[in-house]
Amino acid sequence: MASASYILETSHAAIAVTESAGSGPPALLIHGNSSCKAVFRNQLDGDIGARHRLIAIDLPGHGRSSDARNPRRSYTIPGYADLAVEVMDRLGVKRFAVLGWSLGGHAAIDMLCRHDGVAGVMITGTPPVANTPESFAAGFKVSEHMGLTAKRDFTAAEAEAYARATCGGPFDPLLLDAVKRTDGRARETMFAAALAGWNADQLRIVETSERSIAVVSGGDEPFVNNDHLQSIAWAKLWEDRVHILGGVGHAPFWEAPDRFDPLFSRFLADVL
Repeated sequence: MASASYILETSHAAIAVTESAGSGPPALLIHGNSSCKAVFRNQLDGDIGARHRLIAIDLPGHGRSSDARNPRRSYTIPGYADLAVEVMDRLGVKRFAVLGWSLGGHAAIDMLCRHDGVAGVMITGTPPVANTPESFAAGFKVSEHMGLTAKRDFTAAEAEAYARATCGGPFDPLLLDAVKRTDGRARETMFAAALAGWNADQLRIVETSERSIAVVSGGDEPFVNNDHLQSIAWAKLWEDRVHILGGVGHAPFWEAPDRFDPLFSRFLADVL
């Protein structure tokens, strides 16, 4: 049985959803900045998707979803988290896990404060930080591509560079198409909101949350400081360690599903 895709109307935007064929305990999958739900195709179409009800969404302004009706409301980490909660409520899903990648991981952390049904969160490519310049500097690496995360309009060369940097190999044209499709206001607004202090203190959330948080990071992560991840006083770190996958970049689930998926499967079994 193949996965199914449809459009769900929400207060933020018309949201494109893909559900895997499985009927087991559900998990929500949230992609990163300037990407789309298709990056989770290995999980959706693989063994995990055959067992679990995986629900992947395109965030507003991304993929096959419409642009945000109110960019100032939706194109922020709290906005994306609110949208994700609304999606699960509309689908009638009461208890679920969340896999969040990069920006999606930040939204997943925010969801811990918004929905009691979040059984646990797995983040990858996501450094929890406080709302201070010092914390941002500790969590993120300085790179030539980091500046693009907040840029509204990309040149053709910038779009390709960003697509390649965020997902590494194997490169697929869908990654570039996702970057080109993204509403540039989403990048611009998200970064402005972070500078304005609109985001929750995510460092405090992960240091106090009683729900399991799994952390998977690439050993060759280009954007996230793995030393920062190791230094956090996680309240309930899954398996009591940050899982570092050597030779992998920013998107372990895409680059090395053979190594990522066993962790994801084990996490789902533990929290659900």
